[in-house]
Amino acid sequence: MSVNLLFVCGTGVATSTAVAQTVTKYLKERGVKDIKYKQTNISSVQSNVQGVDLVVSTTNIPYDIAPPVINGLPILTGANQNKTLEEIYSILTKERE
Repeated sequence: MSVNLLFVCGTGVATSTAVAQTVTKYLKERGVKDIKYKQTNISSVQSNVQGVDLVVSTTNIPYDIAPPVINGLPILTGANQNKTLEEIYSILTKERE
């Protein structure tokens, strides 16, 4: 399975990096080997969603975009982290059925 993810935070650097590392590790452990991803800041989301299967954001995205959006804060804080990771995996695998 191949997935294309977009990780979003305020600056597109620090928190999106931490979340991206956790999510990609989780997906690889579940057999998803072909993971492509980008990181961006909130102001650049709309210009980066083309071809993206899922957006994981640690900040509110104030406009509608085509791919589903998951709140990435639980991955960062650890509160409900597993539930959020399972939701990401579920969304990505449902799209492939």
